[in-house]
Amino acid sequence: MILKDINDRSRRKIMGADVLALNVIGYIFVAVVALACFVPFIMVISASLTSEATFVKQGFSLFPRDFSIEAYHTIFVKPDIIGKAYLVTIMMTIIGTFIALFMTSMTAYVLRRKDFEWRNKFSFFFYFTTLFNGGLVPYYILMIRYLSLKNSYLALLLPAMFNVFNLLVMKSYMASIPDSLIEAAKIDGAGDFATYLRIIIPLSKPALASIGLFIALGYWNEWYNAMLFISKPTMYPLQYFLYQQLNNIEAYKRILASQSGVVSEAVVKSMSIPTQTLKMALTFVVTGPIIFAYPFVQKYFVQGITIGAVKG
Repeated sequence: MILKDINDRSRRKIMGADVLALNVIGYIFVAVVALACFVPFIMVISASLTSEATFVKQGFSLFPRDFSIEAYHTIFVKPDIIGKAYLVTIMMTIIGTFIALFMTSMTAYVLRRKDFEWRNKFSFFFYFTTLFNGGLVPYYILMIRYLSLKNSYLALLLPAMFNVFNLLVMKSYMASIPDSLIEAAKIDGAGDFATYLRIIIPLSKPALASIGLFIALGYWNEWYNAMLFISKPTMYPLQYFLYQQLNNIEAYKRILASQSGVVSEAVVKSMSIPTQTLKMALTFVVTGPIIFAYPFVQKYFVQGITIGAVKG
């Protein structure tokens, strides 16, 4: 009996040591992966705070070698304009994400209901749209001629408002919610919309957080529809505004540099405008705010998993 107790204790110590070693290896691996993802972003920030000449000559580094904020000065030379671009992007992201989540979750709830006899037909219709599309020309004609969305904020909102992939993910997640909860809500007198708001939405918070992040990233990075349908600079979203600014600077430098034999003050001034460090600064200005939103989304992930727990 004593030998058995000793063997059990020894076995537990060995298992505990194995678990501890596995945890240490896991934490080290995660830390290395996180560092590999974080270091390039730090190098981008460092490059944006380095002078153009030093960066072109010496390349990237973890710390700025020749500190300079000329790239940021070039971006924010007109703060009211870039502030307007930020406002457009923020509003499009907030409004578009909220409406897109509402439409996607409602559609997924309808398609997961077994009492909806046409759910398979509608599911096939949605899936079929992912295989074929009309192309750019019909899309442009539809938006401009039939919907009259030239220079309209709806041209930035509508195209990204509904995504079939997000719908399929949401439908798959809602299918895991027990039907007994929905039946209990109906017995208590709740209608379909009340069941959707009080039962389905709270239990779907992890999926809503994940899909909401994807939708928000799509709206935040929007530039293609702005290029097609927006011609007023005051309506540019952030991504397209900074893209236009960088192109204008490079075009200006090429035009002045092509004046062979002419070395004017404008040419010298244009040559001093940062280009490479400007790209690094644009990367930070564009991606910085959305990266800082990740910790808040992570909090909703954990909260949604806790609230969405269902006892079997």
